[in-house]
Amino acid sequence: MTQTERLTFLINYLQSENNELRSIDIPTQDTARKRLLRSLMNIRPPKPVAKEFLAVQDAYLQEECSEKGVISLSDIPLIQPGIYLWQGDITRLSVDAIVNAANSAMLGCFVPCHGCIDNAIHSAAGIELRLECSRIMEKQKTEELAGRAKITKAYNLPCRYVLHTVGPIIRGAVIGKNQNLLSDCYRSCLELAAACQLKSIAFCCISTGEFHFPNEKAAEIAIQTVQDYQKKNQNSLEVVFNVFKDNDYKIYQQLLGSCAGAAFHRKSEKENRTR
Repeated sequence: MTQTERLTFLINYLQSENNELRSIDIPTQDTARKRLLRSLMNIRPPKPVAKEFLAVQDAYLQEECSEKGVISLSDIPLIQPGIYLWQGDITRLSVDAIVNAANSAMLGCFVPCHGCIDNAIHSAAGIELRLECSRIMEKQKTEELAGRAKITKAYNLPCRYVLHTVGPIIRGAVIGKNQNLLSDCYRSCLELAAACQLKSIAFCCISTGEFHFPNEKAAEIAIQTVQDYQKKNQNSLEVVFNVFKDNDYKIYQQLLGSCAGAAFHRKSEKENRTR
């Protein structure tokens, strides 16, 4: 099958599952058809699916991933010992795990083509990711609390795993509990990744989008939590701070740059003591 044929097959299959969707006309332009497929995947509930669909879906999404281009850790400049900063689409990163800013239902975003990171990750991974998340939540029987982390396979993403964490939602002023919960998100992901013997992890800007955590304060908490963890753990993970917006890139660049000298100085002192 060509990509166009796969696209048409996937749309037809998803429409055939629901009588209300069958009347939707398939657009002629590829861009519009891709948006339709993503929308149909976004709204699909977690339920069994044919193996033929998964085979075609996986071939389609892997080709899409290849066209976007895969970014490995070696492609990203080291900004501090064990810390990298990269601006771009987190679904392109070939690290051991990327972090998804999930909601408490932990099933991904059901809003068609929504701009949140949860939607982007589930759309690029494929519908198997929602199915695995659903199995986890059925077993858990309660909504996911903020500050914890769960791990799933990555399916059609270039990373190996996805870590899902629910950040605090800000309604009004940021209080100490909000800050502690955000720090817990980063710490829980680091500890889970280490427990699973992963070597690299990429964080998105947890809680700063739809959950309205102030960007600069969130970045300060993220960096401090990661640095404290790395300081306490000698065989610590390689961490990528992944940002998408220019404003977040500037914030992380300034914060990491201001403490980079001190970090390298501490490393140099430690090396001198061991010689």
